[in-house]
Amino acid sequence: MADPMTIVGAAVATLATLLVPMGGVHRIPEGHVGVYWRGGALLDRVTSPGYHTMLPGITTHETVQITVQTDKVTNIPCGTSGGTIIHFDRVEVVNQLHRDAVHAIVKNFTIDYDKTWIYDKIHHEINQFCSQHTLQEVFIDKFDTLDEALKEALQRDIDIYAPGIQIISIRVTKPRVPDSILKNYEAVEAERTKLKVAQQTQALVEKNAETERKKAVIEAEKYAMVEAIELNRTLALKLNEQRIANIENEMVLAQAKARADAEYYSSEREAEANKLRLTPELLQLEAVRALANNTKVYFGEKLPGLFVDTNLLRNPAD
Repeated sequence: MADPMTIVGAAVATLATLLVPMGGVHRIPEGHVGVYWRGGALLDRVTSPGYHTMLPGITTHETVQITVQTDKVTNIPCGTSGGTIIHFDRVEVVNQLHRDAVHAIVKNFTIDYDKTWIYDKIHHEINQFCSQHTLQEVFIDKFDTLDEALKEALQRDIDIYAPGIQIISIRVTKPRVPDSILKNYEAVEAERTKLKVAQQTQALVEKNAETERKKAVIEAEKYAMVEAIELNRTLALKLNEQRIANIENEMVLAQAKARADAEYYSSEREAEANKLRLTPELLQLEAVRALANNTKVYFGEKLPGLFVDTNLLRNPAD
């Protein structure tokens, strides 16, 4: 009796042999999922990358990318609020369809969902933007905001009507304008460039003048500081000299006062000594000696008169 596993393997091999030529075995590449229709009706089946089988001739399948992709929308004409027709050569939309939303998106918008929500939507939003702004605003003033404006507009409506599609970023190229208008813009841009150069030159001149002024102020401040330091040093020297002179004067005065005090003290001591030494007896004795020393003999017709203080000759004891 044959092995059951062998029988099953043989059956699978036979079935594969029959299905492969008929398209029954198919491959879903990485980064994609498979969706299936039977009799034109979308099945609930969504397959992952790898080999899968289906009934050929009855069931059909398509692959849907679920990794990040970039859709390039080209040659978009639009009219500004002033009536000028301009063209956007290319708008790149980076987007991704989430796997969980694949069945609903394909069911509602087919596998060409990006035509509705990327290509057609970009055309619509670009025309809306142009119709509400002047050429100056579209081409120059508001061009830098166009990327974010488109991204917000697309994502807002997608979140309402086709959730599961994520708009990651949008890059818009500069629009083409008629040559006559472009020449005017180029002339204006050239004049604006000249004005910027003139302004930058003026700013540079003013900056250099300000730098020179600051340098002059710094030099003046440095000179003033040096002068102040020199003046302080001179004043300090003069004050030191004055202090030294005052000290010397005080020393001379102290020395003179010391000498005067010494002389006064000496005289005072001498007076006190004389007071003790010059007693009445000594004075009387000295007077007698002086009188005796002055005794002279005169010859002539008349003798000179002599006055003698008898008190000097009187004995103090009397």
